Amino acid sequence: MTQEERKQRREQETRNAATVLIGISCIVAAVVLGIVLLLAVFLKKDDKKPVNSNTEATTATETETEEIETETETEEPVIDPQTQQAIATVSGMTLEQKVAQMFIITPDALTGVNGATVTGNTSKNAYEKYPVGGLIYMSKNLTGTEQTKDMLSKMEEFAKEKTGLSLFMGVDEESGALSRIASNRAFGVAELGKASEIGAMGDAAKAYELGSTIGNYLYDLGFNMDFAPVADVLTNSENVFLKDRSFGSDSGNVSNMVLSMLQGLEENNIYGVVKHFPGHGSTKADSHDGLATCEKNLEEMKQEELVPFQNAINNGADFIMVGHITVPNITGSTLPSSMSEYMITEVLRNQMGFDGVVITDAMNMKAITNQYDSAEAAITAINAGADIILMPADFKAAYEGVIEAVKSGTISEETINSAVVRIVKAKQAM
Repeated sequence: MTQEERKQRREQETRNAATVLIGISCIVAAVVLGIVLLLAVFLKKDDKKPVNSNTEATTATETETEEIETETETEEPVIDPQTQQAIATVSGMTLEQKVAQMFIITPDALTGVNGATVTGNTSKNAYEKYPVGGLIYMSKNLTGTEQTKDMLSKMEEFAKEKTGLSLFMGVDEESGALSRIASNRAFGVAELGKASEIGAMGDAAKAYELGSTIGNYLYDLGFNMDFAPVADVLTNSENVFLKDRSFGSDSGNVSNMVLSMLQGLEENNIYGVVKHFPGHGSTKADSHDGLATCEKNLEEMKQEELVPFQNAINNGADFIMVGHITVPNITGSTLPSSMSEYMITEVLRNQMGFDGVVITDAMNMKAITNQYDSAEAAITAINAGADIILMPADFKAAYEGVIEAVKSGTISEETINSAVVRIVKAKQAM
């Protein structure tokens, strides 16, 4: 092979080697690029993966929870400003202060003075210890206009100073025989006739005049509550409890009279207390002396006895007094209505729609004291749905018994709070 041929061969081999090298380089570059692309795809997918298998579920749950909470917040009832104010007031009270608000007692029971007629240091010191929700005045506490004004105004000053709340200043002023003021000549108030006589006229304007006249002189004396009107329908001619205190035996007429008297009272800044739920009209006995029983069932009572109460509720009654009437054909027991959860919570509140203040009849009546001690009666009534205990036979025992019942869990503090919110709301509305 010549030198020229060897030269050409070397050049050809060099070109072949370069071609192979370029090919290998391209292959390597392609492999590297492929690997880079695969890594990029993998890393992109990895970025989308949850940190752990529960992340998606947790996120979804949180979102659903937020949606549920939003829906729940939307569905919550709107609380009116008056109720909000009452709730705020009650939240700043101690248990002892709240429980005290749930009692209306006589000035005698508060001070230990029989026939108390003045408000002084004894009253102030007693109220400092027992800041009750209200006082009810008997004939022996009321001797004349100036004495009554002075006694009530000073008591109101003590209450405002101690609690920031007014007192319920109450009295039994129905008309006729049960009138603490009109029956005392020292007040110079003309007697207004019996409820039975006014009812017999069938003129609701007369009942309005009765309420307006009573309201006017009670407000002037310093009262803000009247334990009237009587809403009992007198269906039993042998009834000794009501006699002339009822507007009559026709439920529709009684209802009209009750509403008109209430209007007259309220237009003079006096709270009326509609009584005695569920109705004493068909009973024979006087609950002052023992048990008084109504044998009717609930449907029968809805046709007569409950009509005035239902109409009062429909027209915005603020207070209803529950009597010590047993209704065995409704409750299946001889438990007085004033202590019956079925009668107060189920019938009065749930079925009849009453959202105001429930007051028991006087708890010193024998219908109660013959069977229960003061603490037991108060605890049972409060658990039944009563907001205010009126005149327990032994106030201090009842008061302390209720406090201990809350501490032991026999009465829930929520029950106490609900009652006191209703009480405070009514006071703030005054």
